[in-house]
Amino acid sequence: MTATGFTRIGFIGLGVMGEPICRNLARKSGLPVKALDTDPAPLARLGADGVQAGADIADIARTCDIVFLSLPSGEVVEQVARQPGGLLAGARAGQVIVDLSTSDVAMTRALAADFAAAGALLIDAPVARTRAAAEAGTLSVMVGADAAGFEQVRPLIATFATEISLCGPVGCGQVVKILNNMVLFETVVALSEARAIGERAGVDAALLFETLAKGSADSFALRNHGLKAIVPGDFPERAFSVRYAHKDLRYALALARQTGVDARGARVVDAWFGQAVDQGEGERYHPVISRVIGATGDAAGTDDSSAAR
Repeated sequence: MTATGFTRIGFIGLGVMGEPICRNLARKSGLPVKALDTDPAPLARLGADGVQAGADIADIARTCDIVFLSLPSGEVVEQVARQPGGLLAGARAGQVIVDLSTSDVAMTRALAADFAAAGALLIDAPVARTRAAAEAGTLSVMVGADAAGFEQVRPLIATFATEISLCGPVGCGQVVKILNNMVLFETVVALSEARAIGERAGVDAALLFETLAKGSADSFALRNHGLKAIVPGDFPERAFSVRYAHKDLRYALALARQTGVDARGARVVDAWFGQAVDQGEGERYHPVISRVIGATGDAAGTDDSSAAR
């Protein structure tokens, strides 16, 4: 047993972010790791770092006293927890579940209450930044937990993150992550509009963004999503896709409705994401919406200006 009090780590979900996070845990935590995924390829790669393949969810629940989840959505998290033979069925006193996924806030809090009834602890700890950051162990993690739970899991989170923020009780990590993404997506729409307008008005997109980066419009989104994706038109698959971004934005819109906030900017992004999916861009890196925005016709602009008058 290590200073954390845990003896074995379980890890479910070895996708774009999950695989490098699991690798860092295996290399740096000093604990054995047992992992599970529907795809055998990442399990085979992680074998080189001593990660053992779990038989099923029940096996992970039975043999691991802390289990990390890195799954595509809150709906999948809930399925992994509530299905027969799932994590709730195997939950026991002292066990900790850490959800690294971006999940619905209400669902997270309801699930945490059900784990608590079994004596277990659910902590929400959604991750931010890129796959490269996951590989380097430099993610930002937003945690929803009480102080004791936070201190218990922080040494393990520190194996894959350099920024670890306690945001409040359970669910608050999800609130902060969802709003982080909402602000990012709205900024990407603003950059996409600026690029389309600028180019049609005769200004090169690279020059536009480089100049904006020297003034008050500078932002992380401009320097990364703008200059590295929108300007070169680089929207790969197996990055943070439109479909995943759209899912996160829907969580933000649900939270806005629950709190009585008229999130009009977020609804604009929702429409662009929906249009990108309809045009077959759903699996591409989400700044691809700049391509959709840039392709809008002059007629729409004429109609808008007429309406403004």
